[in-house]
Amino acid sequence: MQNSSSENCTDPHITFKSHLYATTYTIVFIPGLLANSAALWVLCRFISKKNKAVIFMINLAAADLAHVLSLPLRIYYYINHMWPFGRGLCLLCFYLKYLNMYASICFLTCISIQRYYFLFHPFKAKDWKRRYDVVISAVIWTFVGLACLPFPLMRNFDLKNSNSCFADLGVNKIGSMTASVLTVTTAELLGFVGPLIIIVYCTWKTRKSLQEYQGPFQNTSEKRRALRMVAMCAVVFFVCFTPYHINFFFYMLVKENVITHCAIRRSTLYSQPFCLSLASLDCCLDPILYFFTTSEFQDHLSRHSSIIIRSRLMSKESASSTKE
Repeated sequence: MQNSSSENCTDPHITFKSHLYATTYTIVFIPGLLANSAALWVLCRFISKKNKAVIFMINLAAADLAHVLSLPLRIYYYINHMWPFGRGLCLLCFYLKYLNMYASICFLTCISIQRYYFLFHPFKAKDWKRRYDVVISAVIWTFVGLACLPFPLMRNFDLKNSNSCFADLGVNKIGSMTASVLTVTTAELLGFVGPLIIIVYCTWKTRKSLQEYQGPFQNTSEKRRALRMVAMCAVVFFVCFTPYHINFFFYMLVKENVITHCAIRRSTLYSQPFCLSLASLDCCLDPILYFFTTSEFQDHLSRHSSIIIRSRLMSKESASSTKE
């Protein structure tokens, strides 16, 4: 991918990325912390029947919360342009970003598959055991945890400039051009294209089933809830992860000097901060999946809220009666 203009091409110095990252992470932190903490509390405490993908939603909320808790350190770095916390903590925060992204992709895929499968095989749903979802979740965490290790390992932590971290770290070369293309292509197929095809297929089949179905209203309502859930998984996937992975393929090839075309290099490097910022928004969008697509979540949350309101009203009434 070379052209004559690539010889005089210099990569752009992107000065706005620190402000963009600091702003994005600040916006995401508070709602992401509150929403995912509340979701974990409600899902774990109030929903005794851990079916209908609730186990996967618990793991999804835990993945989001792990990333959200690392955001204050990222905000500090992009505001102050220095990292005084050591190499280990830098690489850990860097690792949590990608662990959250690919764990979220896997659990969104599992939610879509399970809701689609149980909708078309309702009798098998009754025999499904909670421990099956627990085992699947453990396998996902193990696989994703190992698969994400290369991301921090590929970053070059410069000992001469130990105050640098995150986006300012250099990228180590993978190897030859063939190895670079093969590695990036495999990562894209497993981490993006495969889950994308599955989520789109589940959404399409669920929607088609609802359009063709004519039966009791109760079954129609169940199909609508299933469609809302898989459709919301697709929305989160397309908004947060699709731009990043499309850009990531070109970004890694630019960093490996496989792509030398000046216009492509510049547009890819300019787009990277925006795509990476979009990927962090899943911490705020995932809780919408729990509330608006899970009737059990709404029922338990509204029930608990009404209990709190009633207890506060009763305490006020008792306080006013004692004054009289």
